[in-house]
Amino acid sequence: MQIEQIHIKNYRVLRDVKLVLSSPLTIIIGANGTGKSTLFDVFSFLKDALAGNVASAVTRRGGFQQLVSRGESGPVSITVKFRESGGRLATYILEVASERGRIVVTKEVLRYRRKGRAAGRAWNFVNFSRGQGTAITNESLYGEKGVEEERGDYELDDPSILAIKGLGQFREFRVVSEFRSLIESWHIFNLHIADARSNTEAGLAEHLSPTGDNVAQVAQYLYEHHPAQFDLVLEAMKALVPGIENVEAQSTEDGRLLLRFKDGSFRDPFIARYVSDGTIKMFAYLVLLHDPNPHSLLAVEEPENQLYPSLLGELIEEFRAYAQRGGQAFVSTHSPEFLREAALNEVFWLVKADGFSEVHWAADSPLLRDLAGAGDNPGALWTQRLFHGADPG
Repeated sequence: MQIEQIHIKNYRVLRDVKLVLSSPLTIIIGANGTGKSTLFDVFSFLKDALAGNVASAVTRRGGFQQLVSRGESGPVSITVKFRESGGRLATYILEVASERGRIVVTKEVLRYRRKGRAAGRAWNFVNFSRGQGTAITNESLYGEKGVEEERGDYELDDPSILAIKGLGQFREFRVVSEFRSLIESWHIFNLHIADARSNTEAGLAEHLSPTGDNVAQVAQYLYEHHPAQFDLVLEAMKALVPGIENVEAQSTEDGRLLLRFKDGSFRDPFIARYVSDGTIKMFAYLVLLHDPNPHSLLAVEEPENQLYPSLLGELIEEFRAYAQRGGQAFVSTHSPEFLREAALNEVFWLVKADGFSEVHWAADSPLLRDLAGAGDNPGALWTQRLFHGADPG
């Protein structure tokens, strides 16, 4: 279950931005300050709001006046379209405002198109505002012949709590539960090299943390429980990093784990603190991208930092393979080398116009389509400054 469209209004520099996604891998390019990080923060905002409430998510971003687009009073609006497990295109709409100094959800709707006699008409099976609303309780049956809707009234404890947080706990709200689970599985990854080098407490971890500080634990988990995936990581490391023969997570006497990298030129392996930033980073990304249970959405900013340019073509293939296994991926980049292996329908670029972001889809440009059809790759086209307003560097 993946996002097919996202429409953002009044969220910082994203005053009115829509992305229609035709590929499980989405690559975002653009100059500094055009909104790439802000776009990824929208995903974090939704996840934070679901984990706590909308008020706490807004506070983490400096308050409503720091979140809402300059010159606008709101509401902040996020619309997500996704294909639910029954095959129908569902739409989630969230609007957030500040009323008398209090953050409230002014609109929260989850809907899809009905079947049967009402085919084509949008059906709001969750409809809430300011902590109160209704939901269809026989969602799985409604639309079948002879079945009438059964709608219940609900009141939340706080007008900044998301309705999908409460209703998503119950099986009768199948699509609500699916969407809640979708957001809970989103992962915004920002690798911190220093954290990835550190020794961690012994034990296992199934997924890499947002900063990569548990990479040794995840490597150990893969080695013990998913050896085929660990072998893929190791084979990729051997192919991409000269001299690397093996990587292991070793326990220390005080109960901690450290990573050891075996270089074929030396008798003894190096511990993580003595290998290059690029080696640590590539290993962490390979561990992330060979997760046996991919996140429903993975967002990574500028993975090319500290990596040798010739490795970036291989890295984009790893992201694409991850996305094709079911883990929709969003990647921002400043690297033409990374973009070299991209397809036009995977690439969006952001530009600033009158202080706000505009988004363009590379596959929408006749010029870019013609040049790509003639054999030019997107990285070369970007270097030639044909992604107007998104010059690399």
